[in-house]
Amino acid sequence: MSPTRNRRADARRSRAAILDAATQVLNVEPDAGMETIACAAGVTRPTVYAHFPSRERLLLAVVERITHEVVVAMDAADLDAGPAVDALMRMLDAGAQVTGRYPVLVQLISAHTVPPEADHDRHAPVADRIRRVIQRGRQSGEFDDRLPVDWLVAATISLGHVASEEADAGRVPAKAAQDALRLSLLRILGAT
Repeated sequence: MSPTRNRRADARRSRAAILDAATQVLNVEPDAGMETIACAAGVTRPTVYAHFPSRERLLLAVVERITHEVVVAMDAADLDAGPAVDALMRMLDAGAQVTGRYPVLVQLISAHTVPPEADHDRHAPVADRIRRVIQRGRQSGEFDDRLPVDWLVAATISLGHVASEEADAGRVPAKAAQDALRLSLLRILGAT
């Protein structure tokens, strides 16, 4: 292997170790600094900054990683099989299962304001899957077609966030929040 390839492989391993550490550390200690994350990753602080010039950039990379986990879980739920209503419920379960592993981190991400375009981009992979299920449900007659699909996608994402926030704040038990989310979505979609 050439020295350049070795450096690239080392850089990929360092980046992965930093993201692993940041995900674990920030989920326990959301105010942790770059030094704490570097120690947990087994790298130096300058190495962290070489990959992520700011805490903000590191947090965005963690968000991308969690979003990727959610998307993988949703895809594993086989969203094209069975009735669209069932696929929607499997999709909600898959998303909740992943985000449930990172309760503190999800709260940190939710509290972190980003421009509307960045928020839209952050949700795009999940939104694509929601859109696909909604359109399939409309074609099969399971969901009505009175409301715009993009509005329904945005409402689904927003209601998912509300369910998480209410459960995390202790205002609604987690199971009740998930049940309310399901019922609300079925009503908004005009499920038969």
